[in-house]
Amino acid sequence: MANMTYLEALRWASLRIQSKALDESAANYLMLALNNMDQTHLLMAYREPMPAAALSRFQEAIEQYVQGTPPQYIVGTADFYGRSFTVTDQVLIPRQETEELVEWVLDTIPATPASVLDVGTGSGAIGLTLKAERPDWQVTLTDISDGAAKVAQENAARLYSAVTIQVGDLLQPVSGQSFDVVVSNPPYIDPTEVSVMDDDVVKSEPHLALFAAHKGLAIYERLAQQLADKVVTTSHLFVEIGYQQGPDVKRIFEAAFPTATVTIKQDIAGHDRMVHVVFTED
Repeated sequence: MANMTYLEALRWASLRIQSKALDESAANYLMLALNNMDQTHLLMAYREPMPAAALSRFQEAIEQYVQGTPPQYIVGTADFYGRSFTVTDQVLIPRQETEELVEWVLDTIPATPASVLDVGTGSGAIGLTLKAERPDWQVTLTDISDGAAKVAQENAARLYSAVTIQVGDLLQPVSGQSFDVVVSNPPYIDPTEVSVMDDDVVKSEPHLALFAAHKGLAIYERLAQQLADKVVTTSHLFVEIGYQQGPDVKRIFEAAFPTATVTIKQDIAGHDRMVHVVFTED
């Protein structure tokens, strides 16, 4: 019996995904990614039989997806700001909202040489994107997870990006240094919100990078304290936040730095998503 055509395989996958009430677009995503195809070439190949190995891998991937593995972990890459990043279960899958954080940094900081620290870098998506967009910037990445740091190092190599990567907690790995900009997408989900989160996120993505104590505010509080203690010094801090956390994060940094300017910015969906702190010299 002949192998399924590409179209038949997609139809089979859609039915399998429907049975679990999941996102059917994952079938097309996995088909393209696993076969290094774009949509045009897939359409041209619709009626052609899939090679046996390719069909087997695609069906295996669909089974992984319906069992709860995000598509990006299945293919091992995720797109971010027009580039492909390696992702594993040691790091979060980069989100579109975080692209908006990167855009805010690029729009705000002059395109002149600057030193930048990406705290809790995960895959390196933020810091490596900033380096790619501003090659004259000196970029340092930190993460408490050795596994995440290894993924960031792999992404730095595949992007030919000359950055510094340090393992450790928040600002401690670079204690005593000064940066023009500190940027971070830290853990900010309240652990009590697990019940309303997507199952694949809870099951697959690293909890160390998702959840924070004190209603998700603990890392902002610790960052504010370390900056107040001058573990490092900086002129600008950019952080991603949960959509309900804007007022609380603003209060945290205004309390720690009464003379600082703290601005909340909404994402494209109209939700509070980012905070920028401009520090004044004592």
